[in-house]
Amino acid sequence: MLLKQHRQVWWQEHKRLHESRRTLELEIQTFFDEGIECFLDLWDSRYKLSKDLDVFQENTVEPIWQLREDLRYRLSKTETNDEQQPCLENADAVLEQVKMVKKQQKAILEKLHLERTALEKKLEGCRWEILTHIWEERDAHFHDIPPQLLVLECPYPDLKASVFMEFHKLADEYWSKLQETDEDLKLTQSNFQLSDEDLWVFLVVIGQYPKGLQGRRTLYLDMLQKFLPHKTRQNLVAHEKAWDHYRFTWNQWRALMFNWMQAKKAFSQKAVMTLAEACAAHETEIMMANNRRKQQEICADLKEKVLQWRAQQKEAASLEAAIAACRKEEEDEEAKFQKEKEMLRRGEDKEKVKKYWAEKQRKWQELEAKDLLLLAEFKKLMTENAIKDKERVQFRQELLKKRLMERKQAALQEAHEEEERQRRLDLLRQQVAIVAEFDPARMMADTVASKARMGIGTEEEFILQKPLFELHTFTNEQIISDARIRVELALREAGLHKTPYAQELLPKILPPRPPRRDMNSVLFKM
Repeated sequence: MLLKQHRQVWWQEHKRLHESRRTLELEIQTFFDEGIECFLDLWDSRYKLSKDLDVFQENTVEPIWQLREDLRYRLSKTETNDEQQPCLENADAVLEQVKMVKKQQKAILEKLHLERTALEKKLEGCRWEILTHIWEERDAHFHDIPPQLLVLECPYPDLKASVFMEFHKLADEYWSKLQETDEDLKLTQSNFQLSDEDLWVFLVVIGQYPKGLQGRRTLYLDMLQKFLPHKTRQNLVAHEKAWDHYRFTWNQWRALMFNWMQAKKAFSQKAVMTLAEACAAHETEIMMANNRRKQQEICADLKEKVLQWRAQQKEAASLEAAIAACRKEEEDEEAKFQKEKEMLRRGEDKEKVKKYWAEKQRKWQELEAKDLLLLAEFKKLMTENAIKDKERVQFRQELLKKRLMERKQAALQEAHEEEERQRRLDLLRQQVAIVAEFDPARMMADTVASKARMGIGTEEEFILQKPLFELHTFTNEQIISDARIRVELALREAGLHKTPYAQELLPKILPPRPPRRDMNSVLFKM
């Protein structure tokens, strides 16, 4: 039975390997047929290897096939001999030739075995060098900060330093876990009791048996005892446990590395968003500061203009007072002149007084004309400033009215939306209103159909009509009388059963009657 199961597994493995080999050869052929220039060297190497293989087959394989055909010909000739006697012609030469070929094949196989061993050791050394280099690179750059975080600009150096510190803390946490996993892997690998060749045989044999196969462990342990007769079953079982622990630790290491990459990616995205938000907040602060500075400049300009206007008003008032004083002085002088003229009307100096008065009146007129011209200019400037100030104030008032109107419209829109929402909620509440009262006596009483069934026929007919199982349940009206069911149906019909409103509303609806105390769970409490 074991041999039959082994044969079945080997046949399936043979078919799988054959299909895999054919698929791989087709992929390689397609890959080489693409005609890329960098593959010319590979084509040359392939041609040289094929020529070397042909030469090797000509020197090693073809003599064996020729000798095999010769021996087959001799055997067929011996079997067709009428006397049924073996042909002994040149038998010694044939035996010598067979021994020589066996010796040559043995030497060739030993040479190929040595070359294969040397090549395997070289490849193993290269593999360990590459793995060591990869581990060294990983250890050297494990704590390096992602470049996308280094190139970001942040207006707050403390925030950027704290982000780097958090990344180092996260890296140290995963680094300690990776160190523990590496130590566990090295310790488990050092405890392997099999050599490298035996370990390779162990892995190949186990890989031939799929995990879903029934009796898999019995089959591969039986095959391992055949391939490794120098190892006892206890040693194989111990190595199996050690290998399982190694694979478990290796899977833990892979999961830890995957989690580290995911955590590093998530941390980088979160850090980028945080720094972007900080930059946006800083730009907002700068914009607000600029707006505040502009407002202060506008206020300072307005204040300066107001002070200038007050100074102009004060200067205009002083000019008007000077003009009034000049006019009063002129009137006083004129009255005095009239009096003097009346007193000196008949005097000798009448002509001199007239000349003097005419000259003085001319000077007063020139001074008054200058003051009137300056007063007209001031009034014109004040009128222009008053028009500009009035237009500015009117523009500010219109802008303020526009903003107030927009706020009022937004408030009205929001109030209208709230009223519409309350109206829809009222409609939902009306739809889920209680339509049936709780009636335990009617619920526990017999139905009309059950009473009719109980009163018709003999005992035998009653037994035949009795249902297979007794049902302890509720009617559709009693189920729909539950407010929770009606609310859920109404929300489903309205398409709101997955909204946050439904999630908030449904837990708050109480059942028609509180549950019994013995139905409350003490294990899981929501």
